Amino acid sequence: MHPNRSLRKTAWAAALAFARQRAFGTLAVNGEKGPLLAHVPFLLAEDGASLDLHLVRSNPVTRAAGQAVLSVIGPDSYISPDWYDTPDQVPTWNYVAVHLRGTLHFLPEDTLRDLLERQSAHFEDQLFPKPPWLTDKMSPGMMEAMMRAIVPARLMVEDVQSTFKLNQNKADAARLRAAGFVARDGIGTELEELSQLMQSPPK
Repeated sequence: MHPNRSLRKTAWAAALAFARQRAFGTLAVNGEKGPLLAHVPFLLAEDGASLDLHLVRSNPVTRAAGQAVLSVIGPDSYISPDWYDTPDQVPTWNYVAVHLRGTLHFLPEDTLRDLLERQSAHFEDQLFPKPPWLTDKMSPGMMEAMMRAIVPARLMVEDVQSTFKLNQNKADAARLRAAGFVARDGIGTELEELSQLMQSPPK
């Protein structure tokens, strides 16, 4: 997380809403030989107290329950000093990141199908009006065979930290000017979304 406190004032509710909407992140745990990472879709509970995910059984993370952090990354872009139209500025990079830290537990195998159905429903609902994909569309026995290769897990969230680095430390006119350049000339990802966030940083 960025050390500048002005970039870390976003309320838990806004940070959790951002993480819930993204629903994909990088899970990090301590392994015997160093840090282990897994890139996972997840479902964040409504109260933000836990999140559910699944992992391929062969992933080393499945043997490393305990303290973990899930990093959720949002839009980002390089920011040129020229975009502020203000003297004595330097280059920087704007971005959004939320870290969900807590304890990783592995769940009983009989919870896996429910988790998979909730996950697929969460994403399929966003594809409306496409008819949702359902697990019963699988051929007999295929779903069960595939489920043997994955394990369900839950991260009990104990701390939420976020950085919304959106030029809040600049004058409004400079920030808004930079936002316009991000949308047009930015170097990064999801530039239009980042520009909009820069125009109205969450509180």
